[in-house]
Amino acid sequence: MDLTQDYFTLFGLDASYDVDQTHLANRYRTLQSAFHPDRFANATAAEKRQSLQHATFVNEAHAALKDPLARAIYLLRRAGVEIKENATLAPDFLMQQIELREELDDIDDDAIDAVDQLGAFRQRMRAVLAELEDAFRSSVVAGALSDAEQATYKMQFMVRLRDAATAREEKLLDY
Repeated sequence: MDLTQDYFTLFGLDASYDVDQTHLANRYRTLQSAFHPDRFANATAAEKRQSLQHATFVNEAHAALKDPLARAIYLLRRAGVEIKENATLAPDFLMQQIELREELDDIDDDAIDAVDQLGAFRQRMRAVLAELEDAFRSSVVAGALSDAEQATYKMQFMVRLRDAATAREEKLLDY
């Protein structure tokens, strides 16, 4: 296995934001089975090391293609666009983020309907993420990489908000 190959090639997929998740999962299981370190328990040290490297590469590639945000970042990187730590975003979007964070923070964990409020907030974040994914997809198809990059930065913010709401909900439900 070539550890420098493209993730899409590894999984036999077209290089696209839309990924056949069933195909991805099936190919992942096949590759994991072929390279899992347990299969090399009686192998030489070099073969064990190579198996571990291959399994790690397969896991990294799978994680990048399975998750919509990670897939967007990977597609941009393939196109030569690196995601920055402190991106410049429109002031109105940043204000919206502050307001959403405050809204999330204002949900009282002791309220009788706190779980419902957190669920509703998460649902809104999923809807916004779906819109941003559509914007990313359209931008990539149109070759507008700077717009795709901006959509990715916005997705990062929304994913963090969704995940924060999920963590609070799980804590309240003792998961």
